[in-house]
Amino acid sequence: MTIHKEGRSLLFWMLIILAALNYGLHQWIPEQDLVLNLVLLVSVVLYLIVLQFFRNPFVALPNDDDLVYAPAEGKVVVIEETTEDEYLKDRRKQVSIFMSPFNVHVNRSPIAGIVEFFKYHPGKYLVAWHPKSSTENERTTMVLRHENGTKILVRQIAGALARRIKWYVKDGTPLAQGGEYGFIKFGSRVDIYLPLDAEILVTMDQKTKGGKTPIARLKK
Repeated sequence: MTIHKEGRSLLFWMLIILAALNYGLHQWIPEQDLVLNLVLLVSVVLYLIVLQFFRNPFVALPNDDDLVYAPAEGKVVVIEETTEDEYLKDRRKQVSIFMSPFNVHVNRSPIAGIVEFFKYHPGKYLVAWHPKSSTENERTTMVLRHENGTKILVRQIAGALARRIKWYVKDGTPLAQGGEYGFIKFGSRVDIYLPLDAEILVTMDQKTKGGKTPIARLKK
């Protein structure tokens, strides 16, 4: 288990500020033991919550051309057939995963492939489970093309708390299956658009692990 690079600077300065706050209070009101202990407890709990949010567990990269792996840790909130009208322009099976602030927020590639298309969209900050969050919230769209020609679209979506989407890819970037391609700070959502003949392997409200949980099987 390591701390993700997106959180290291924040955690460092947060530690400095909380330590300075507690030290200052000890100097200012040294006799107020109840207040000092309460502030210390809140500081420790707050720091641990943020620390766990930026955890980055080791994931052994899968290598299975038939399976599509979850791009994020969270809970399946949408399984439906829909039209993807930004890039693919066709009917697709959509699976959406909601990431709470307590989930690992590393985003991983569901298949091995080349980034054929990538675009960042500024937008609103509706709650991540809102039906319009996929099209109106701040988001990114990435299309992966496998060497066999299969194309899968993955969309990072910011939520009411998540207002910082990070990505580490661009058009032409090669990605290993399960390889890290982005990070969303705090609560958020990831949509994945699969071919219509894909066999969905997850169910509504099922918990997923990024790069570990198979969510679909592709037709050979």
